[in-house]
Amino acid sequence: MKRSEINQALKVAQRCFQEARWALPPKPRWDVTDCGLGRFDQVGLVLVNLAEQPEYCEKLMYSKNHQVTPMHTHRKKKEDIICRSGQLAIELWKGHPEQTRKGERFSILRNGEKTEVLSGEPMVLQPGERVTIQPGVYHAFWPESQEAIIGEVSTANDDANDNFFVDPDIGRFPEIDEDEPPVARLLWEK
Repeated sequence: MKRSEINQALKVAQRCFQEARWALPPKPRWDVTDCGLGRFDQVGLVLVNLAEQPEYCEKLMYSKNHQVTPMHTHRKKKEDIICRSGQLAIELWKGHPEQTRKGERFSILRNGEKTEVLSGEPMVLQPGERVTIQPGVYHAFWPESQEAIIGEVSTANDDANDNFFVDPDIGRFPEIDEDEPPVARLLWEK
């Protein structure tokens, strides 16, 4: 990813957060990823770590229309994905999509209530709605609206060791082409 793309993504996300009246911490811990694919407009996400403790983590994320966070799972992390503004589509699979029958039923918590869902069938969350994702449940999400603010509250976060993507070419952290100075250092940069 070019640093200029990262800088622009941060500016757009900040604008969206300000318009939605989301107050960020005094020193936001930013993250931007194109998942190593070099197609940030189609695959990627802007994140702000609001809290990162040994027991729990909270993130605020920004994504624009049809910008996908690719199919992945976690071995340890349990998380709530929350639509904070816009409309958020989320596709869930009971197990690995290549080893699970599309349409296979399983239960999740949606807005705190047990709900039956079908593997591979996207659902759309409205502002304030949430789904609880257990370890081992594969998930991908993207805005159905022009943009979305997405919340995540989870158990301890380990982006380096607990993200398992279906696509083996995906990497969590992008390589950066320093074509201009950074407006902010990303949380994983030294």
